[in-house]
Parts: sequence; structure tokens; C-alpha cells
Amino acid sequence: MSKKLIFAALALALAGPIHAASEEVAREPAKAPAKAPAKKRLTAQYAGEDILARTVFQSLVGELALKRGDTQLGISAWVDLARRTRDPAVIARAIEVAAATRQNELALELARLWLQVEPDSTRARQTESSLLVLANRIDDLGPQLANLLAQDQANLANNLMHLNSMLSRHGDKKAVQRLVDRVAAPYSDLPEAHFAMGVAAANADDLMHAQGEFQKALEQRPDWETAELAYAQLLAKTSLASAIESLNEFLARKPDARDARLTLARLLISEQMYAEARAQFDILLKAAPDNPDVIYPVAMLALQQGDISSARTQLTRLLDADFADKGTVHFFLGQIEEEQKNHELALEHFRQVTAGNQYIPARVRAAQILLQQGRPEEARALLRLTQTGSEAEKTQLILAEAQLLREAGRGNESYALLEAALAKQPDNPELLYETALSAERQGKPQVLEKHLRHLLKLKPDHAHALNALGYSLADRNVRLDEAKKLITRALALAPEDPFIMDSMGWVLFRQGKLPEALKTLETAYGIKADPEIAAHLGEVLWTLGRKEEASRVVMEAAKKFPDSEILASALKKFQP
Repeated sequence: MSKKLIFAALALALAGPIHAASEEVAREPAKAPAKAPAKKRLTAQYAGEDILARTVFQSLVGELALKRGDTQLGISAWVDLARRTRDPAVIARAIEVAAATRQNELALELARLWLQVEPDSTRARQTESSLLVLANRIDDLGPQLANLLAQDQANLANNLMHLNSMLSRHGDKKAVQRLVDRVAAPYSDLPEAHFAMGVAAANADDLMHAQGEFQKALEQRPDWETAELAYAQLLAKTSLASAIESLNEFLARKPDARDARLTLARLLISEQMYAEARAQFDILLKAAPDNPDVIYPVAMLALQQGDISSARTQLTRLLDADFADKGTVHFFLGQIEEEQKNHELALEHFRQVTAGNQYIPARVRAAQILLQQGRPEEARALLRLTQTGSEAEKTQLILAEAQLLREAGRGNESYALLEAALAKQPDNPELLYETALSAERQGKPQVLEKHLRHLLKLKPDHAHALNALGYSLADRNVRLDEAKKLITRALALAPEDPFIMDSMGWVLFRQGKLPEALKTLETAYGIKADPEIAAHLGEVLWTLGRKEEASRVVMEAAKKFPDSEILASALKKFQP
């Protein structure tokens, strides 16, 4: 019985009484007694109608049970119907129902019934293979997959390419590799076979074997971009230079391979070979000037290189292109305009970021611009009206508002805001850290110490908290040994951080270890020309009697940072 017939009958059953056919017969006028042959025909008719009615009824029962959530009744109805009718369409539905409820062994039994009914059915074999995967019976899969590949020669290459996706749910990747090698090996004259073996090997972390198989695939089909991309991806795990070389060689053979060239450009960026990457993007742009997948990375590369004009041009093009993340485009355009002091244009772009990862950063940047324009209350209102979806985003906005208040000269309000937020989230690491720093600015070193020690209980390896606490002790010239231990721990966690180096230099200065302090501060200042580091370096030079050097360092820094209070104070001390 065909699936079409069964479900057509099911539709009719839903539309009217199940026994409509019988009623139709009953309404016929009475006739003379029928001859024997007529009686046989009538009996056969009733029998056929009875089978159809029972089939429709049972399928209806099964479907309605499933809709009501009675899975056991639904499964039983369909499984019984499948066994009685042996109809492939019914069996397929029964398998679907059994598999959906994770009754894999039952589904497998039905799949084998299907193969009894249709021994040559590719779909039946594919179903059985999929069920064997779900049941983690990978050892039973070999013969099934081999049969599938052998039976469907017309689609052999495509089936080889889909082997690994069929087996992707199996957790034992080594077992999958062995299976793929076994069933694909007879077709080693096809590049797809080597590709399948390469993918299986890569998934099993057998990288050398994977590379070898991809190489064989490329030898058989030198212009196969899919194989080249897989090969380059593997090479990149151990050597970006080798991956770049391979892609260059491939593009020499097939210069119109877009994905290979795009991958090459991205690898060149990873290697900080920006000019070479730009050249590849120029080729891509020439071939596909309106492709957002090319325009966006070109814009980002231009930004990285400081080519503001090109970045603005490409980003503006994205606004008119089929590019899904317009918010990100507006964010970067806003950054460009902000850096160019085009504040109103920057605000316009930032306000058009209404969702996505850049939404909160855009609102914060817009608030900063409003503050710079002398509109602090408008800036604060913008932050408070910002929609948030998580506690992390709420915290980010609170921190931004606190910074805004501090920069507006309203340190007391900033500190009060942070303390209020911390009272609601006493274990929030970001709030603990920022509130501690704000407390110190308010002349509350004890509060700073309390919050930082709490933070270090929660996160013992918080380098910035270790550094802040150590620096606070050193700056107050108290418990210097403890200060040095804290800063030493911070420096071990972040050995290249110039600000932690500065703290170490300062505690060494407080301990009277001037040569060590000088060396450390010179290293820090060489990494980051920060006003506070400059002031500390000047202090050490002055104490060592190198007063001209001290004055020169501080004066040069003051030219770069004319608004620095710490440098202004140092200038007063170091100049006669």
C-alpha cells in the first residue's frame, strides 16, 4: 500500500466518518438475492474496505497520540502498522517515530524490515547506517557503508564526500578514521576517497596522515579548491608560512579561486604581512567589487593600517550592500569620525547601532562625545536609557557612567554610584576593582584595600588587583615588603605590562634600591610613554642627582600630556 494512498485516506478520515463507505452501501434499495459470484465480489469489497479503514484508523490513532504526547501509544500504533502492511512509507514513518524517542534498537529492527521489503533501496540502507551511528555500533557499519558505496556508483564521488558528515556524531574519532579508511580505500583512484580519508584523519588529530591524503587528492585533481583549503588549514596549525606558500602555489594554478585567495589574505594578516594581504584583497575587489565578504576585511585592514580614507570608503559601501551587520559598520564609521573630530557625524553613526555586539560600546562612545561637548546630563541620560539584556551589560554601563562622572569632576558621585552597584553585586570582580580605585581617589585607602583583598579571594591570580594593592602600599610608603611580594606576583602573571613594571620600580625606589628602580622604570617608559611612569622616572633620576635628566624627561612628557596633574606637580619640584 503506497504512502500516498494511506495519507489520502487519512485526510478523508479526518474530514468525515470512518465508515462512510459502509453507510453508502446500506442506503442502496433492496434487490433480489444475489448470485454467488456477486456475493464473492461484495465480500472482497468489504474486505478491502476493512483493511483500508483499519489502516487509516490505526495511522490516525498513532498521529493523534503523538500530538497528545502519548508517545508509547503512538509508537505502538505505527510499529504494528509497519509490521502488518510492510509498506515502505509506513515503515519509514515508524522508524522516524522510534528514532525521535531514542528507541534506536527498535528503529534498527524496522530498518532491517525495510531492507527485506526493498533490498535494493539506497534510502533504506542510508537509514540503517544512520541508526547504527546513533546507536554507537560503528563496527557494524563497515558492510553497510561498503554496500551503499558499491550500489550507488552514479553518486559515488558525492557519497564519499559525505561519509564524514554521516559519522560526525560518533565520539570515537579514531574508530571513525579506521572505518573511513576501510570503506574508501577501494576507490583510491578517486580524489574524493583521499579527501574523505584526510578529513577523518584530521578529525582524529592524525595531522600528518591527513596532510598526506589531501596531497594525494590534489595530485589527482590539482585545481580542487576544497582540498587545497583543507590542506592549507592543516598546515596553518603548525606553520602559517607553509600554508601561505601552498596557497600561493595553488593560486598560480587557479588564479580565480576566490575562497583560496580570501584565506591567503587572512593568513597574511595573521603574519602581519599587511601590504601582501592588501594586494590579495585588491585582486578580490577587482573580481567582485560588490561582495561584502571582501569589502569588510578590506575596510578592517585599511583601519589597521591607518588608511582612514580607504576605510571610510569601503565601510560606506557596505551600508548599501547586502551586509547583515550594519550596526558594526556604523560603529567603525563612528570611530573614524570621532578620531577626525567630526563629533556630530560620529554621534549620528553611534546612534544607528541599535543591536549586536557593538551596541553597548557605541552608546558608551556616544556618551563620551556628549561629555566632551559639555553635555554631561545628556550623556548620563543616554547611558541610563540604554537597553540591556544581561548583568554583564548592566555592569558595563555602570562603569561607563562612573567614568563619565569622574571625568566631569564629580568624583563623589562616581564613587557613590559604584558603591551602590557593588552593594547589589558584592562579588562582582569588575565592580570590586573599579570601586577600589575610586575609593583611593576619594582618599579612602582602607576601602581600597578591603575591596581588593575580597577580589583576590575570589580571583587570586587577578594581576591588576595584585598590582593595585601593591602600588597603593608602596605609594603610601607602608608595608613595603608586602607591596613588593604583591607586585612580584602580578609581574609573574603579566611580565610585559609596563604599568606593573612601573609599580615595581616605585616600590624599589621606596626601598632605597635606586639603581634597580631606575632600570625598571626606564624599561617601563620605553614600552609605554605614560605620564605617571615619566613622573616616577624623573623622581628616581632627581634623587640620584641627575637633575637635568629628570627635568628633561618630565618636560618632554608634559609636552605630550599637557593636562597631566602628576607631571605638573613634578615640573614644580624639578624646576628652580
